[in-house]
Amino acid sequence: MPNIGIQLLELYFRLGGGILLGWVLGRQLPKVVPTYLGKFLFWIGVPIGIVAFLRHADLSGPIWIAPVAAWVAILVGAGLAWFWMGRQASQFPKKAWSKPTQGSFLLASMVGNTGYLGYPVTLALVGQQYFGWALFYDLMGTTLGAYGLGVVLAARFGIRVGKGGETPLQAVLINPALWSFGFGLGFRNFPLPEPAEQLLQIIAWSGVVLALVLIGMRLSQLSSWGSLPSASVSLGIKMLLVPLVLGGGVGLLGVSGPPHLVIVLQMAMPPAFATLILAEAYNLDRDLTVTALVVGTIGLLLTLPVWLVLFGR
Repeated sequence: MPNIGIQLLELYFRLGGGILLGWVLGRQLPKVVPTYLGKFLFWIGVPIGIVAFLRHADLSGPIWIAPVAAWVAILVGAGLAWFWMGRQASQFPKKAWSKPTQGSFLLASMVGNTGYLGYPVTLALVGQQYFGWALFYDLMGTTLGAYGLGVVLAARFGIRVGKGGETPLQAVLINPALWSFGFGLGFRNFPLPEPAEQLLQIIAWSGVVLALVLIGMRLSQLSSWGSLPSASVSLGIKMLLVPLVLGGGVGLLGVSGPPHLVIVLQMAMPPAFATLILAEAYNLDRDLTVTALVVGTIGLLLTLPVWLVLFGR
């Protein structure tokens, strides 16, 4: 892929600018603002962006490999995390982790931020043409994994805070991104007047910027840097081992070029904010979850060049 250095500089400027702006705003504005912004993006911004970007996405080829790769990455990440915990327990029985810590460690090792962060990275480095691969990876893989298997693990290692609430199936079914995905597939070939098309694209790209701002605002409210050693191990599994091992395997399936890079980039995303939602809902180790979120988001800037050099051909 040509001009890797220029692409990275542009991406760092976009990511850093949006996240830094969010960080500053998060320190100045009321704490409820990120909540409202998150709801706006969840219900309106991201769904419109999906519809808009699908209109220019190339969905030809074996795109079904994207969600399959997502699930393999989730399971391999969980398996490696489970192996590490077992090894630690056998070598240091007196320092065995609590069940909530084990749950947070597993989630941080398997579920990535393939939406709010994965979408902007894919669009900046690969372009709208291959956005469908990132979309399939996120919606059919990460979303179902986080609110399906993720909830099962959180319930296994934690305690549900409060009563009632939605079931994992309900959490998936009410996700407007899934509904907009279906609508966008049917709507993508419907002709629009040029002004309407331009307006749709402006709204979509504005949503991408607001998603980065939201990440910065949420990070500004996370003050814990504890549990760094265990968080570092989970990040090593999630952001290094899994994409490095499985990235080559995806190539053996006949996927090459930009689609291959999209899948690897999605595999290499830092832990999702869904891990924090589950940690709070099921009383897991919040310190470990927060540390993994912060360090992973910053560490992404260091790991992106690796994946571009290895898989950006």
